[in-house]
Amino acid sequence: MIEIPPFLPFLIGAVLFPFLKWRRLREGLLLLIPLLVLWQLPQFPHGSFWKVRFLEYELTLLQVDKLSLVFGYIFSIMAFIGFLYGLHVRRAGEQMAALLYVGSSLGVTFAGDLFTLFLFWELMAASSVFLIWYRGDRKALWAGFRYILFHVFGGCALLAGIVLHYLQVGSLQVGPLPHHGVASSLILLGFLVNAAVPPLHPWLPDAYPEGTITGSVFLTAYTTKSAVYILARTFAGMELLMWAGAVMALYGVIFAMMEDDLRRLLAYHIVSQVGYMVCGVGIGGAMGVNGAVAHAFCHILYKALLFMGAGAVIYVTGRRTFSQLANISLWRAMPLTLILYLIGGFSISGVPLFNGFVSKSMIIAASVLKEEPLVEILLVLASVGTFYSTTLKLPYLTWFGRGKKKVRVGEPRLNMLLGMGVAALLCILLGVWPKPLYDALPFPVHYKPYTPDHIVGTMGLLLGTVIAFRILLPEIRPHQTITLDFDWFYRKLGRGLLVLSSAHFTEWERRVQERISSWVVSLSAASENPFSFFLPRQKAEEMRTHLRRNLLSLGPLFGLLFLFFYTLFFLWLS
Repeated sequence: MIEIPPFLPFLIGAVLFPFLKWRRLREGLLLLIPLLVLWQLPQFPHGSFWKVRFLEYELTLLQVDKLSLVFGYIFSIMAFIGFLYGLHVRRAGEQMAALLYVGSSLGVTFAGDLFTLFLFWELMAASSVFLIWYRGDRKALWAGFRYILFHVFGGCALLAGIVLHYLQVGSLQVGPLPHHGVASSLILLGFLVNAAVPPLHPWLPDAYPEGTITGSVFLTAYTTKSAVYILARTFAGMELLMWAGAVMALYGVIFAMMEDDLRRLLAYHIVSQVGYMVCGVGIGGAMGVNGAVAHAFCHILYKALLFMGAGAVIYVTGRRTFSQLANISLWRAMPLTLILYLIGGFSISGVPLFNGFVSKSMIIAASVLKEEPLVEILLVLASVGTFYSTTLKLPYLTWFGRGKKKVRVGEPRLNMLLGMGVAALLCILLGVWPKPLYDALPFPVHYKPYTPDHIVGTMGLLLGTVIAFRILLPEIRPHQTITLDFDWFYRKLGRGLLVLSSAHFTEWERRVQERISSWVVSLSAASENPFSFFLPRQKAEEMRTHLRRNLLSLGPLFGLLFLFFYTLFFLWLS
């Protein structure tokens, strides 16, 4: 059997997609590619394949083991769900960007060397930004710009770390890295940007709510989970990650509880839930890493379901905040969407019989085994806040508005409901029967989630949260908010640096332009009249004035030429 890298069908599909003129053919391609990859993955033998020589380096495009396969499975499943949900989208560019995004995420997952990983890492960022920009308004444009700035910063740190690592050890192989040293720190920094670990997280709640309705569903699944995968591969057992993840889990919940925007609230819960995964990776060991991987698998399903539910509301009503939805009641118009959303809510909250229950509890159990009571407390508190804001507050303020205004809306398109239905079915199936998931995890699983004490303890916490919500219900009102997160600091810092640098750069630019202009005028005068250097000063000045007028339109050209040769000179020096 020829092992075809899982990313290849998606990349080929992205190239072919604009040339397919029949709509049904395009739709079939979008659904067929994930199914084809999903069928192929279980047949892969473990090992390294597709080794390519590039300059003096050997690149490994396909490295297969249980860790890469489990992420390959869920990335392919999510691609099918996402394309089914967005089957009505007619913008070929948006679908191409999604194909590239999924393909590059799979490229990261199966990369056997750091250079290949970096190439797909950057392709992932470059393709995903179009899922934000295709929304087409000014907010999406600027959110995408800030998104790409963060990822360029992370990519530069990652590349610098890879180069230093190669110079130190002479190997590009993807594997466990030292937990100290400049090279490892830079590589870790690049990974943490994509994992949205505070204070490197503002790009996520800033950009994800501004994406297209379908694009945001894809965004929830790949960037942060690719980072979790590579952290598990390279930095498992790093104590810093354990504490960062535990704080991150509670941090995201706190900011989510203050939000008025549906998708921004859910975006902060991505920060929180990825915190659980990062914490599991940091705890390390079989239980910690298995818990992180299992939770990433389950999170992709229920978070996509939550974003699909919120997206369906926005698609049908054109409203995206609780304040805008306060005067209408949707539960009669969109009951099926509400039910499907609540399945996602029960899953993210870790309610028994839903998939979050069988994955999140593994990470908490790992913290108990490691004897870290503070970590356990932080994770449990985050779980309570998650249930409050995603499963109680959001559905209440979205579907049960206090106003009596009638709106002529109904359920979203059939393909959107089908996409939500597939995700909801898998959330329930894995919650009731977690064995297939546990069997796919990288280490043997000796954990039983359905024990009496675990069920009773979980239901007690959830019941207490429901009682608190009921008591606070008369005070729960939608209100417009402006959340000041770390992005406020970054924007102030960016403006200050821009003002500071532009003042010095403008003066430097003026002097360079004057000097170049003087050189060009002198050389032009000499070419027109080689004896101009011997002319009287007044005559020579008249000639220079004449030439300045004629050469004024060539200023941009000379500026570009200067920039080009300056860049070449800089590269030569480096």
